[in-house]
Amino acid sequence: MFIVLLKFTGDKAEAGRLMAAHKDWIEQGFAAGVFVLVGSLPGGTGGALMARGVSMSDLKERVGEDPFVREGVVSAEIIEIEPGRADPRLRFLADDAAAI
Repeated sequence: MFIVLLKFTGDKAEAGRLMAAHKDWIEQGFAAGVFVLVGSLPGGTGGALMARGVSMSDLKERVGEDPFVREGVVSAEIIEIEPGRADPRLRFLADDAAAI
């Protein structure tokens, strides 16, 4: 499982121009079953997402296809988490990690 932090580093004004394409990229991640959660970081500093069922190399490739990343509007940090315990409602996240 992974947490991806997308923090504004470039011209934040460019985000508006790229927002529709960025939202399409997010939808593709959900449709592929890779993204399980997306949201904004406090203070408008960027966004974050949770990904699962994908290798680090495949996720890096996918994140590199985000228009925000490709155009240098955000920097991406990928943090890998090896689940050891999960609330029963989120057990699928821990169980899924063994399948990769």
